[in-house]
Amino acid sequence: MDEATERLADVRATIATAAARAKRRADDICLIAVSKTHAAAAIRPLIAAGQRHFGENRVQEAAAKWPELRAEAAGLTLHLIGQLQSNKAEDAVQLFDAIHSVDRPSLVAALAKACDKLGKRPQLFVQVNVGDEGQKGGCAVADLPALLAEARAAGLEIDGLMAIPPADVEPAPYFALLDELAERHSLPLRSMGMSGDYATAVMLGATHVRVGTALFGARG
Repeated sequence: MDEATERLADVRATIATAAARAKRRADDICLIAVSKTHAAAAIRPLIAAGQRHFGENRVQEAAAKWPELRAEAAGLTLHLIGQLQSNKAEDAVQLFDAIHSVDRPSLVAALAKACDKLGKRPQLFVQVNVGDEGQKGGCAVADLPALLAEARAAGLEIDGLMAIPPADVEPAPYFALLDELAERHSLPLRSMGMSGDYATAVMLGATHVRVGTALFGARG
């Protein structure tokens, strides 16, 4: 078994164990391999091992490497997990199958315009700033109802919520908060959990986990 296959098997096994503990089906959790900053040569082994969902932080970086990768392998799904500038909305809608960082009215308007123009609608998540951190993207918890209403008024369907808990603290309360917010607003999807805490996220309701280091290895 090569290194990529082994890492992928380990992460999938961890997800399966966490799902079983929560009385959930592992097949209901989408594993997103966070391929940001990794070259195509590092991504191909994971594709060969069977991974099909990948996450990128920047539109420009994704546009440089994914058209070629998609031409080489069928069934790949690309997720934008980083912050999105409103002036890049059309490029993002064209390139990505899911956008996890909808967080403000101006971006809602730009995405609605892009979706109408292109006749394409990626899966959309509102990013919530669950830790109320000034330096982090995401809408405030108190602003979530208004942002969801703006999205509906613009003709956008929001599929779920995304969050990145504060660093170096226990993430479980923040995952539980995002799960409760999604339930309150009847949103089926929860994008939460990264390499250090994805098992906890799965046990607390994650439908999408974003895993980089555990799949690609630590950066040198």
